[in-house]
Amino acid sequence: MSERPERQFASNRKAFHDYEILETVEAGIALTGTEVKSVREGKVNLRDSYAKPKDGEIWLYNSYIATYDQGNRFNHETGRPRKLLLHKSEISRLASSVKDAGKTMIPLRMYDRKGHIKVAVGLGRGKKQYDKRESIAQREAAREVQRALKEAVRGG
Repeated sequence: MSERPERQFASNRKAFHDYEILETVEAGIALTGTEVKSVREGKVNLRDSYAKPKDGEIWLYNSYIATYDQGNRFNHETGRPRKLLLHKSEISRLASSVKDAGKTMIPLRMYDRKGHIKVAVGLGRGKKQYDKRESIAQREAAREVQRALKEAVRGG
């Protein structure tokens, strides 16, 4: 039987601009039925969302999953906190690094892996304004080098 390709439902591109991502962890997410259907339709937004430990669990806050169009009165609340499913050892390691070193857990993308919805959570440190400018300058320089190489090959 062929394996399904991984399908991405949402990504948080702003996280890479605002944070220096030090580590990435894959986590499951506890969703209700209408939330799963909305996510599979791609009606999810991870911008401005974050994860933090609470009572020995990791919770995802400020993530937006639109209400399901064909849902009934039991449709889900769009901005509710959602539990991330991780092993106890991962939870304790992430919680201690967030508490001690002033790091933040940011959801980077939401995707499908073998029929299960997963969230890639990045452990990151906030960038200062000058760091953001520096990374933009590096990206522009790399782009210029690629452009020059392309011109050299084309003209040569």
